[in-house]
Amino acid sequence: MQSSHPTSASPTAAAPRRTLRSPNAILRERWRAWWWSRVPPANTLTLTQRNVYILPTGAGWMLALTLFLLLIGSINFQLNLGYLLTFLLVGCVAVSIYVCHSTLRGLHLHLSDPAPQFLGSGSPLEITLTSARKQPRYAIGLTVYGSTNWVWADVPAAGSAVVHVTFQPASRGLHTVPTLKAETRYPLGTFRVWTIWRPAAQVLVYPQPEKPAPQLPAGEPRSQGAGSASARGVGEFDGVRAYQRGDPLKLVIWKKAAKSFAAGTDDLVSRDSQQSQQQELWFDLAATGLHEREARISRLTSWVLQADRLGLDYGLRLSGREIPPNSGAAHRHRCLEALALC
Repeated sequence: MQSSHPTSASPTAAAPRRTLRSPNAILRERWRAWWWSRVPPANTLTLTQRNVYILPTGAGWMLALTLFLLLIGSINFQLNLGYLLTFLLVGCVAVSIYVCHSTLRGLHLHLSDPAPQFLGSGSPLEITLTSARKQPRYAIGLTVYGSTNWVWADVPAAGSAVVHVTFQPASRGLHTVPTLKAETRYPLGTFRVWTIWRPAAQVLVYPQPEKPAPQLPAGEPRSQGAGSASARGVGEFDGVRAYQRGDPLKLVIWKKAAKSFAAGTDDLVSRDSQQSQQQELWFDLAATGLHEREARISRLTSWVLQADRLGLDYGLRLSGREIPPNSGAAHRHRCLEALALC
């Protein structure tokens, strides 16, 4: 008589699989953590022997192989001129090592606070290279770490040079300036001297404005405590619109027209006698008529820029935050910063 035993599932089969990392990956991670611990974030960096590194390039290894073959040939055939040539070249290489390393050693790097930029346009970083040495420094390159777009500069004796390195943020918001790399291969190109720099600065990236700019939304009735129209004047949103062909010249706001002509544009605005001057301009997400959040923020950004260009008073409503109507550069930055960080 056969007895049947119920089969039970193995506990190891039901357990989720673990992702096992290779020893090389663990070592690389630990080495990277140790490396970054030696490079603290700072907007100013002075290059010394502790943070400047040197290694031969591909051309340097080929030169070393050539010198080795010259030495073997001179020993084999007892060539005195071969010895002379070999040791002369070795002496030149030794001098080039010192010159190459000293090109970066002692250099002072300073990053200026980056200005806010719009998404889609590169964020330039202004870096000042200062040298106290009495000899000039040649062929110093800077780039974002991991990038191949180098910017090269020469630093004069006891002077400074300004270098602009650009990086492309992937999204709006507040971004830490990426790690930078400085390098030189002067004078022979047989050795590469470099340093790694982690700036502590941050750059604010505004949302990308919608193009072409959509029409501004309609105004809202002004609250009772906001003051009368006579107290606020005529040159506000409720009495201003874009110029249309056929508008009487007396309705054109020539003060704003003069500013537009000076800026090289022909944007004109006219007073709108049909609108009530008891309205104020508000921008909010619901007024955009869009569904995607990023598209809404892009349209609000375009409205802010358009209203600022026209010199209008405008306010901004976001989820959990309200910026009252105002105008000017400080108000524009406040609204754009709120849109970037929302």
